[in-house]
Amino acid sequence: MKQRRSRFGFGFLLVIIAMLLVVTACGNSGGSASNGDNTAQAAANGAEAAAVPSAEAPLETSEPVQEELPKEIRIGYQVSPNGELLAKALGLLEKKYPDIKISWLKFDSGRDVNVAIASGGIDFGLVGTPPGASGVAQGLPDQIYYIHDVIGKSEALVVKSNSGINSLQDLKGHKIATTFGSTSHFSLLSALKQENIDPTTITILDMQAPDIVAAWQRGDIEGAYTWQPSQSKLVEDGGKIVISSAEVAAKGGITGEFGVVHNSFVQKYSNVVKGYISVLDEAVKYYRDHPQESAKALSAELGLTPEATLKAMNEIIVLDASQQTSPEYMGTTDQPGAFGQLLKDTGDFLVEQKSITESPDLSTYQKALRNDLYSN
Repeated sequence: MKQRRSRFGFGFLLVIIAMLLVVTACGNSGGSASNGDNTAQAAANGAEAAAVPSAEAPLETSEPVQEELPKEIRIGYQVSPNGELLAKALGLLEKKYPDIKISWLKFDSGRDVNVAIASGGIDFGLVGTPPGASGVAQGLPDQIYYIHDVIGKSEALVVKSNSGINSLQDLKGHKIATTFGSTSHFSLLSALKQENIDPTTITILDMQAPDIVAAWQRGDIEGAYTWQPSQSKLVEDGGKIVISSAEVAAKGGITGEFGVVHNSFVQKYSNVVKGYISVLDEAVKYYRDHPQESAKALSAELGLTPEATLKAMNEIIVLDASQQTSPEYMGTTDQPGAFGQLLKDTGDFLVEQKSITESPDLSTYQKALRNDLYSN
């Protein structure tokens, strides 16, 4: 799940929608550091991260002591057509750190990434705004280091063409699937709230994205609010879009995807985190400057044709490193950006939905933003 998300006042919202209109509108990389035997389950069970110990105490010298490097970097990724997935597909991190084992661990939702972070099973992870806000509210041991994208049309409510569903009002009495705690779940509930529809009048089922496609094919559900590539697969199999997250965002229900890093990792290897930020920046610039080549590289990861992949890429707003500290995103240490308020608003919504028990004050969300990693 590009170019995507923010709360960011009404004026900025109009900019986002305009950008969406102009633009198109929750495997293993190559190289010597393959992750063939690593799994997301192992990460969620809390595999210990190891760092290379210093061979001996450094001699007294006027030269600065270099930060030691980890033996392994474990990245909990999701299959979303953004810059991080492109970095994986092109093996950019492996090229930057050829002597470090790079393990790419696939997750199907942000809530599973949260579990892996809590257990210490991964160093980096990708989450959407709802699970990310939930993580901050619950005090998970991670911080936000990069906003990957703002979600627009790449997440949507897709229903079967013969279901008789033509609007949100028609959902009553039908079975609709989504992934609970995800950006799609948040957007579905936001859309229902915007239309004053009681969600209890709909059978909303909790499914991971791959299971949604299977349930659709079996005829177990009549619709689903989901992301790419599942969304395209449902449309190709006789589905039609009722509403997208771009439309929900236009009324205030904004969602996005961002990267989190484990506290212990960023404390010990801050330069490596900055190095990964530079890799993501390189990937995003290639993504923008070479869309056809990027779509071809991402298509294998997404399981879509290059044409369908390019369409999915054009449905989000990807962000480069220079945009991270802008006022509408993370901001600076002196002037926190609007992203903290977006997380606070999302956390408040989750409390209202009884997904979490309480949402902390704005400063707690702002402190989770590592905008200091971008200062010289």
